[in-house]
Amino acid sequence: MQATNNLIEFITDATCSFTTVLAVEKTLQDKGFKQLNMQDDWKKIESGKYYVKIYDSTLMAFTVGNSLDKSKGIRIAACHTDSPALYIKPNPEMATSKYGKLNVDVYGGPILNTWLDRPLSVSGRITYKSEDIFKPNIKIVDFKDSICTIPNMAIHINRDVNKGFELNRQTDMAPLCAYLEDELSKENFFMKYIEEKTGIPVEDILDYEFYVYNNDKPEYVGLDKEYLSAPRIDNTSSVMACLNGIINVYSDVNVNVSIFYDNEEIGSRTKQGADSTYVSMVLEKLYIALGYAREEYINAIMNGFYLSLDVAHGHHPNHPEKTDPTNVNMLNEGIVIKRAANQSYGTDSVAIGVIEQICKSSDIKYQKYSCRSDGTTGSTLGAIANKYLPMHLVDVGIPILAMHSARELMGVKDQQALNDLVGSYFIG
Repeated sequence: MQATNNLIEFITDATCSFTTVLAVEKTLQDKGFKQLNMQDDWKKIESGKYYVKIYDSTLMAFTVGNSLDKSKGIRIAACHTDSPALYIKPNPEMATSKYGKLNVDVYGGPILNTWLDRPLSVSGRITYKSEDIFKPNIKIVDFKDSICTIPNMAIHINRDVNKGFELNRQTDMAPLCAYLEDELSKENFFMKYIEEKTGIPVEDILDYEFYVYNNDKPEYVGLDKEYLSAPRIDNTSSVMACLNGIINVYSDVNVNVSIFYDNEEIGSRTKQGADSTYVSMVLEKLYIALGYAREEYINAIMNGFYLSLDVAHGHHPNHPEKTDPTNVNMLNEGIVIKRAANQSYGTDSVAIGVIEQICKSSDIKYQKYSCRSDGTTGSTLGAIANKYLPMHLVDVGIPILAMHSARELMGVKDQQALNDLVGSYFIG
């Protein structure tokens, strides 16, 4: 259970993409990783441990062996740092009578009704006044306290609530966060709260990127505590596996890379998402600094391997009819290798052959996922990133229930299996 206990601690800190990257960065620094900046001349890089932070919400960490084997190529394990959430708009304060609310938009694809009647907090990034106008000051914040909630309507008022009720994203999802005593208190009540908590004057705040997150605490459930119920298992479980792999495994012959992407939940089409040339630019710059020619960098890509980590759909106990007849993925039965005929997952049989052999040699439980032929499947960052790094790739993850709910459910044994997979993959 130690791997799952570590995940619980991480979930508490990883409340949005910015705080997730901050937590990853702190661990890397504690383990001796050196930060590199893309704006700098890297000159000549020796073997060692490095990381690059990309616009505060994406991060790449890599280790360079002492005697690289060119035939090995680059080993990549990638995940995403964001989760479905509510995004606070500019000019956020709204008042209904004496109730103070926040004007929010929906980020990603959350199950909206699971966000009602929960303790909610806010985290994200503040941009504020600086001496150099092209380099505004930045502060990553997490208020931690449960500062808002979205109250449900009583069944006495909404008699159809148990028949299925569609929530309006604008009117039904506004979090309640204040009681306004008078007209004066209606002005800038949220911005004044930010000033109080951060020490940044309201007049100096230029903009922000704030996410409302579920502040429920993770908890073990089941007669023998077989399951973990927690927010943001998608995709902190994969972040933990990528982080554990890169800090615990150092290969003399490999360039090992862990990538922590932002914006997967909204399609990855950002400068810090998987649908960007940024990662390929970092890797090319690294190989140049290692003294390799461009042809040798291309060889390293073509000899490389890409492990894309994101959660998978587990077999639902109340809706077994939603599961493919021959591919049944159970919680606590190990990792899931994901396949899709439409290539929404980038997996192919050659890549699966590699991962299966790693699992068998390291005694790691694994399953295979395919959706029903009359159903639909999700997608993840693997197939998108593969456009820029055309190497063999496999999509894997732990099976969960209630994916994209404010609270998700996983098996307590599966985090260790995913950690073991990434560790064995980086060694091999």
